[in-house]
Amino acid sequence: MANVAKGWLVRSHALLTLMRPRQWLKNGFVLAPLVFTGNFLNPAATVQALAAVVFFCVAASAVYVLNDIHDIELDRRHPQKSRTRPLAAGTVTVPMAQALLVLLYCTLALAWFAVPTVLPVILAYLVLNIAYTFVLKHQPVMDIFSIAIGFVMRVYAGAAALAVPVSNWMFVTTLCLALYLAAVKRRQELLHSGAEARKSLEKYSISLMERYAEMSATGALVFYGMFVMAAKPQLVISLPFVLYGLFRYWYVVEALDGGESPADAVLSDWQLLLTVAVWVGTCGWALWPDRG
Repeated sequence: MANVAKGWLVRSHALLTLMRPRQWLKNGFVLAPLVFTGNFLNPAATVQALAAVVFFCVAASAVYVLNDIHDIELDRRHPQKSRTRPLAAGTVTVPMAQALLVLLYCTLALAWFAVPTVLPVILAYLVLNIAYTFVLKHQPVMDIFSIAIGFVMRVYAGAAALAVPVSNWMFVTTLCLALYLAAVKRRQELLHSGAEARKSLEKYSISLMERYAEMSATGALVFYGMFVMAAKPQLVISLPFVLYGLFRYWYVVEALDGGESPADAVLSDWQLLLTVAVWVGTCGWALWPDRG
């Protein structure tokens, strides 16, 4: 009986790992419209935004499971993924992963009842990532933009959940920030695994990825500053934290060899975590409806 229970726990943990819960941190972008529109004190709006986050986490996990099923043979030849990816490591079988994928898709159907305005965005996100898994991730430049558009969709989903317009500055800032993270990710993949890690890397170089990253980070900072000055001048006090966050992230990449997984890089560095927390707190304080 004890062995059965232990086996069940091991399989459950492996299936949870397959869903990559650490990557759910990215879905915090869904909450951006809730914060920047000042609706975070509205209980109904907060519930809708959090529901959108939950369903985006489910959608993201479905994407990861499909990707791991598709890339199982490639991952088995990867020095790190062969140990950390449950399918490649053999702790989860393909039929188990397929059953989990069906369950995740069925769960997403509940979004029709909980956040119907978000469902079209989720479906578009799934279509984009299915295309990414089978085609786009093998196309240089298109692969990076596909990742970045996924982040923009998260912001749009947050706006759709609240039925509020979002500044165009927010979208272009998100796009630039996501391009920065994607370029850094590709740089680290090249550095650690070389061009064998994925087909698109054959067309890239570390120096090219660094130029992409620098250009995107500059764009993110400039557009965020323009967003603040044009739409939310009270957020000017948040600019130093954004600048520090970009500097610290590049330090984590360059000196601490992080960045292949943006979520892991943030979660593993207390200064980045603190910077994000202070930035969120500063934005909430500056946008508090009754302040002053």
